[in-house]
Amino acid sequence: MDTTLVEALREALRQEHGEPVEQVETHISWVLLTSTDAFKLKKPVRLPFVDFSSVAARKHFCDEELRLNRRVAPALYLDVLPVCGSPASPRIGGAGAPIDHLVHMRRFPPSSLLSDLLGTGRLDPARIDGLAQRLHALHAGAERAAPDSGFGSPERIAGAVAKVLAGLPTHHDERLATLGAWMRDQERALRMAWITRQQSAAVRECHGDLHAGNVVLLDGELVPFDCIEFDPALRWIDVISDVAFLTMDLQARGYEDLAFRFRDVWLQHSGDYEGLRVWRFYEVYRALIRAMAAQLAPKSAQGRATPDYVACAWQLSRQHRVGARLMITHGFSGAGKSSVASRLLGALGAVRVRSDAERKRLHGLGPLARSAEHGLDIYGEQVTARTFERLRVCAREALLAGYPVIVDASFLRRAERLQFRALASELRVPFTILDCRADPQTLRRRVVARAAAGLDPSEAGPTVLEHQLAHHEALLADERACAIEVDTQGPVDIPSIEAAWCAAGRCA
Repeated sequence: MDTTLVEALREALRQEHGEPVEQVETHISWVLLTSTDAFKLKKPVRLPFVDFSSVAARKHFCDEELRLNRRVAPALYLDVLPVCGSPASPRIGGAGAPIDHLVHMRRFPPSSLLSDLLGTGRLDPARIDGLAQRLHALHAGAERAAPDSGFGSPERIAGAVAKVLAGLPTHHDERLATLGAWMRDQERALRMAWITRQQSAAVRECHGDLHAGNVVLLDGELVPFDCIEFDPALRWIDVISDVAFLTMDLQARGYEDLAFRFRDVWLQHSGDYEGLRVWRFYEVYRALIRAMAAQLAPKSAQGRATPDYVACAWQLSRQHRVGARLMITHGFSGAGKSSVASRLLGALGAVRVRSDAERKRLHGLGPLARSAEHGLDIYGEQVTARTFERLRVCAREALLAGYPVIVDASFLRRAERLQFRALASELRVPFTILDCRADPQTLRRRVVARAAAGLDPSEAGPTVLEHQLAHHEALLADERACAIEVDTQGPVDIPSIEAAWCAAGRCA
């Protein structure tokens, strides 16, 4: 490949900035790095998945790259700049017909990539929450694919899987042959789920390449970047295919707790529990994509330590280690139910359904919105009944997808508890009650502190708590037989609760 232009641009930038200019190469681009800026030049390549062979095509895809990435990273993507002059003597900007174009970006240190931050102790896990919210906002605001567009169809998905499998050396790894058979079985099993999601606007213009190497800590926030611009079919996808890429990559790198934390927050904001039926398939598919991408990496990038993505795909394709089971929480506001539940889901990979988030969703509010600011009363009897019906629907979806499920609500009425016990019986899965307790003084102190902080979805304050204390229906003997009691006033032994839940059988 002729490198005259990129080498001349590197020298021009060196002279302009008076400092060395680094060069990074991918299979489709060169990136030139000064101390403060990055300039991406697309290679004049024509490959099976991309055509950058003409100046006009490269200009178009530079513009697309800017448009797509400014949706989530406007502070990172600055402009598209023309390159004028000649390949041997180029200049950025100025008069004359452009001979090429550059994507102009703000430079960041490689150590700020999520892939580098993991394992260094420099990543605050709470940053994952912000990333989940940011990606939900991207998906919520993204254009929806028309149902007749073909994007997200079973045929399109099967074709994409076939291409990936064809690009992997199945004759060298017997796991790949088994994974191929598993993928084909899933294609048959999930056909109607994909059609339903295609018809219900789950297919949108997404990021498309959402692994840990394409997320950066920028100005204190984890920000996705480097959306796929060169092939619409790779970004017009089910939103679950997008986020499953990240949850897969976190698991492949050994950070299951962060993967499950991300999924929990994303589900609280999106409410897309129906998508859990296809989530595991997309995680396996994305792991195989990364395995294939490792083979296509330029020689300069080969040899770097990367996760074993085939092993990750193999593990993800296996049945969940504890299988579907249902836990409901029980306790007054401030009893620590959500805190214990969040720690359990990180340990077991459970899916949580939060009443606080679903109650607000019924009114078109996000999990962290304050209902009073919208003039709404969301704690009335009818709203509560609708909330528990919504919780049951979401829990059912997650259980049918094979996940252990925690329904995070107060469950202070026996009738509400019986509904979920009946659901577990219907689906023939174990049923457990997580009974969280604290004394009234501790409860009152906690709800006041929580309300003052304003960082939790719950809006149950002192008035709600006092009503609960006066009108709750205690667990009966048959319910206590299904319960794990937890005193949250002292240290909570999560491994013991996890072991008890995993050991629990069906509670008829």
